[in-house]
Amino acid sequence: MLAMAEINYIRLETNTKGRSYSSVAKQMGVDPRTVKKYADMEDFNPDQPVKQKRKAPVMDPVKPIIDQWLMEDMKKKKKFRRTAQRIYALLVEKHAFQGSDRAVREYVAKRKNELLEESDEAALPLQTIPGTAQVDFGEAPFLYQGEEVIRHYLVLSFPNSNAFLFQVFPSQNRECFLQGLVNMFHYLGGVPRTIRFDNLSPAVKKVLPNGERQLTEEFARFVAHYGFEYEFCNPGSGNEKGHVEAMVKYIRNNYLLPEILYNDLAELNQQVLAWCVENRQRLHYEKELPIAELYLADEKRFLQLPGKPYECVRYEQVKADKYGFVRIDRKQYSTSPRFAGQTVRAKLSFDTVTLLQDDHQVIVEHSRLYGDEKKAMNWQPYLHLMAKRPTALKYSSFYEELPEEWQSYLQDCTVEEKRNALQLLAIFMKDQDFSLSTKALGIASEHGHPSAEAIKHVYYQLMNGRGIRDTLTLSSKVPVSKEATRGLSHYDQLMTLAKGGERR
Repeated sequence: MLAMAEINYIRLETNTKGRSYSSVAKQMGVDPRTVKKYADMEDFNPDQPVKQKRKAPVMDPVKPIIDQWLMEDMKKKKKFRRTAQRIYALLVEKHAFQGSDRAVREYVAKRKNELLEESDEAALPLQTIPGTAQVDFGEAPFLYQGEEVIRHYLVLSFPNSNAFLFQVFPSQNRECFLQGLVNMFHYLGGVPRTIRFDNLSPAVKKVLPNGERQLTEEFARFVAHYGFEYEFCNPGSGNEKGHVEAMVKYIRNNYLLPEILYNDLAELNQQVLAWCVENRQRLHYEKELPIAELYLADEKRFLQLPGKPYECVRYEQVKADKYGFVRIDRKQYSTSPRFAGQTVRAKLSFDTVTLLQDDHQVIVEHSRLYGDEKKAMNWQPYLHLMAKRPTALKYSSFYEELPEEWQSYLQDCTVEEKRNALQLLAIFMKDQDFSLSTKALGIASEHGHPSAEAIKHVYYQLMNGRGIRDTLTLSSKVPVSKEATRGLSHYDQLMTLAKGGERR
């Protein structure tokens, strides 16, 4: 090809000055056909470079192996991924690789960029990509210990396969929300790569004018812990997570109606996970393949779980009133009389409220209150104070909570005996409920009104597994001794001589 300066000269001489092709060709020492070609040419745009595909006989066999390793490593934190140098060493060690480490480094760098681009692009159409999920809450009626209550269930659905999991909770608060995700992630053995949420208050503190979200601190920490990407629906656009909304209805209609009876939430949540896995045996409504088979593509794209689960708790500083009660989420929880008027730390999980001293020593732990329950009372820390004023016992709600056996016993006690009994109950209730102490009271009362010391003795025998020893009975083969008689008459024989004589 001629230089552009030569081409421009040809076009000037022929097209502008009218010279013949042959005269210009003779002057330049080129073929007249070449002069004609450039004189008539109309498109001088640069040609697209053609990438030459050269065979790489050494690298080609190991490229699929490297790709597989890179895909595996994308599920892990950066510090846990294999370096290019380590990949080269493994290829030499395990696959007798004969190429150079430079060739491996160049290929790894190129493929990492390509895989990252594919991953970023794949996250855009969320509804069709394996490994992505949607989350939302639903609610349904349940029978808890025979009483009808409304419970919330958190759903994690996979639009690609139509698989789902869900967990039941007493509320939609932050602790229930995060604990539900933790339960499901660890049951799956991995973390969905991208998860779409509604603007749930446990996750979003504020929707900013530019469409971004200000996350709650707890959710921001949770995301950092598990490493997934999050997306939020636009306000008022629930259709952007239509799959999970449809799944919320499906779960309610097919599993939660009519009301399910349960007594233990942890047992219920284990049961519903089994239902979710069983449901994968049905065919996908469009793809006509088993959901379990489609779910494998989701599972393959999951991120690796971190080394330990996220602890779904939050801490609050709360001040106790003059009775030692603190108020959390409009519910009252007892501490101890000695903390009246003081600030304590509350550790809140979805099902417990643990009140702590400044040095993190536990003051008392309560079951977390939901619904109509307003007050949680642990009497154990208050019993030592009550022992100082035992006559006030009958006018406290603690007396009404006592088993009938203890109420009857305390009615028959003197003031001093009541004081001792209350101090004893303060010890018993540290780690036990009333069941063992009531059993000890019953056994100790078999021989009349027992002292506090007698009840304590039986209690610790029961704790150590000994109970009360049975009375020993003799075997019938043991000879029975003659019945002993009282008095001095048998000594008279010593004073009597044989044949009626007297001993001198």
